[in-house]
Amino acid sequence: MFTRRDFLKTTAATGALAATSGLAAPAIAQDVAIKLGYVSPQTGPLAAFGEADKFVIDSFLSTTKSMGLNYEVVVKDSQSNPNRAAEVAKELIVTDEVNLILVASTPETTNPVATTCEAEEMPCISTVAPWQPWFIGQQGNPGDPGSWKPFNYAYHFFWGLEDVIAVFTNMWSQIQTNKKVGGLFPNDGDGNAWGDKVVGFPPVLEKMGYGLIDPGRYQNMTDDFSAQINAFKSGQCEIITGVVIPPDFTTFWNQAKQQGFAPKIASIGKALLFPQTVEALGNAGHNLSSEVWWTPNHPFKSSLTGESAAQVAAAFTKVTNRPWTQPIGFAHALFELAVDVMKRASDPTDSDVVAQAIAATKLDTLVGPIAWDGRGLPPFAAKNVAKTPLVGGQWRLKDGGGYDLVITDNKTAPNIPVGGKMEAIG
Repeated sequence: MFTRRDFLKTTAATGALAATSGLAAPAIAQDVAIKLGYVSPQTGPLAAFGEADKFVIDSFLSTTKSMGLNYEVVVKDSQSNPNRAAEVAKELIVTDEVNLILVASTPETTNPVATTCEAEEMPCISTVAPWQPWFIGQQGNPGDPGSWKPFNYAYHFFWGLEDVIAVFTNMWSQIQTNKKVGGLFPNDGDGNAWGDKVVGFPPVLEKMGYGLIDPGRYQNMTDDFSAQINAFKSGQCEIITGVVIPPDFTTFWNQAKQQGFAPKIASIGKALLFPQTVEALGNAGHNLSSEVWWTPNHPFKSSLTGESAAQVAAAFTKVTNRPWTQPIGFAHALFELAVDVMKRASDPTDSDVVAQAIAATKLDTLVGPIAWDGRGLPPFAAKNVAKTPLVGGQWRLKDGGGYDLVITDNKTAPNIPVGGKMEAIG
């Protein structure tokens, strides 16, 4: 396969030949912009993850310009489709000739982009996907750990399934239940990992004395959750968990109410990250819970602007007239990392040099310290993954309308303040 690296080698050889033949070889202009590619789901069922993209990128370009830095960002929409994500990643590499690709939001976007980058020897930093579905999902044989290999160009930062399981069970322990749990796991990268009997929720819940009712994988964008609801009712589930795209949770929760299913706790990944998902449920969103990766109360600052999490969230609301949303922090951190990496890379046009600079990163960002130092990770993922902190919270109705996200558990990250205790639904 002829890769981007082969193209660069051919170009270099051509330049050398031109120089020896007396022809002028093209020099790299010192004021040429560093080109960053950015991929995220800005349309489709995962579009809530991309809501903050324009705000973050506009702010980034304004900030770097004021600092005298010359950056260009080429934005691509994955359309919430893995095939489209791979296509636009190839476009960024071959057509747009970017120096570094940044990608965010769920394995359906991060995995195909990172896989394409690895194959094309293009440095890539990704986020907003638990590290297990990101790392394991890209292996040639995901079912054979002995065959897993580290990547040379793809790097990822986020938390892992071990963290979300700890956060969810810590929250559940605050409420008296029968410890019977219903699992909503779709047939996608996240769902298959969360429901996996080796690396997912099942083995941990069993060890902790929880009984899991797993009706099996369902297809995203389904319009009937009766089978799952009946299984949860029959199993007397007082807790519901899973990783569900926003439109599917709205469908499930409305149908659960209609069919008389009322669990005490619903801790749902992905869908309940966003205020618009909860707002769409009206009053029925009260006390729904989720993992929390970033809030205005997180005690971190941007390495690029010096702004606190609260200041960045307030700026987003001022510009968009929308409530802050969790992906703001991680999209911002992607661009913090890009600037830090490119400052340290002796040649921003050399993929190997840029990849080495990523690996050597040690940076305090808007989402916390990031370093690919292997801390808290198994050996097979130590090179390519950096972990970030995770806490848990509940959505609470405000007196004047709308919802607040209240942190209810911080045992896994005590430096992030708690705002209240868990309350049962209804």
